[in-house]
Amino acid sequence: MSDPPRSRPRRRFSVDALFEDTRPQASGVVDLANAKVVDLDRIVPDPDQPRRVFDEERLEELADSIRVEGVLQPIVVRFDATQDRYVVVHGERRWRASKAAGLTSIPAIVRDVPVERRLVQQLMENVIRDDLNAVDRAAALRALRHQLGDAPWEDVAAAVGIRRSRLFQLLGTEKLAPAVQDDIRSGVLSEKQSRVLHGLPPDRQAAMHSYMQSESPSMSDASRLARAYREAEAIGDERAEDILDRVRSFVFAVDDDQLHHQSRVLLRAIRDARSGTARARERLTSLNAVLSPGKRPDKRLVQDINQLAKSLASLAASSDAATEMEADLRDLRDTLDSLLD
Repeated sequence: MSDPPRSRPRRRFSVDALFEDTRPQASGVVDLANAKVVDLDRIVPDPDQPRRVFDEERLEELADSIRVEGVLQPIVVRFDATQDRYVVVHGERRWRASKAAGLTSIPAIVRDVPVERRLVQQLMENVIRDDLNAVDRAAALRALRHQLGDAPWEDVAAAVGIRRSRLFQLLGTEKLAPAVQDDIRSGVLSEKQSRVLHGLPPDRQAAMHSYMQSESPSMSDASRLARAYREAEAIGDERAEDILDRVRSFVFAVDDDQLHHQSRVLLRAIRDARSGTARARERLTSLNAVLSPGKRPDKRLVQDINQLAKSLASLAASSDAATEMEADLRDLRDTLDSLLD
């Protein structure tokens, strides 16, 4: 007599297995328990958010995109039981643009972010993406330092993942005049452009800022002018605007007439300085600072004397040219006599 057939073991099913997603696209995917779609009126902005300025034009562009494509990336929020509201941690622009686009809800990831980490995360998002203007970034970095117990600036830089030198560039914007800071916030002036204003006294900073707004010089030209302007001495009771005009006339000589005028001004300034009056010495000192700020004069002097010798040699070969420049040559002779007396 043969053995009876063995019964197959029964498969056991759990309740969870009944709802398990067995589709191919579910392989390797885990659902997030904290991913939600939250009504916009249940969300409020974070009052301590480092961003203070939202560009209305860019906000409207984002709203237009959301009207067409929806919100492509969820925002991050935390739940505040005292307010019974969700507070934005990341993504306030998307929240604002969604409201402007007419949406009633937005996809969000809910996180329980500790107080001491919120500012760090918000700063990292904005600093890394370079979305936050330099002035607000500087204020947020200072707030973060206070939050970290007045930690060394090196620790603050490490906390948000930026170089120490970059951190101090950002902090430098806090020393600029309020009008300059407003232009940085609004995007009229970049943080890089504003660097030429550092180290200028308030009245000269205002004059240089006004010049940059009206003339839009290149960065190299603005840097040259600011460097000379910073070192130029005032002559008498000159206003900051007058000093800037005088410095510009020497830094940016663009034609023969200007160069000719510069030569005569310099020769007379050298000769007058021999008179010993304080005003004459101030004028010469100021002109020298404009022409060669921070440079040693010895090498430049040799080069200039060599150039002068070549120019005089070419003049000697042409009596007509010498006659036309007689007044200039007399000025040069008198200046040399004064120097060698």
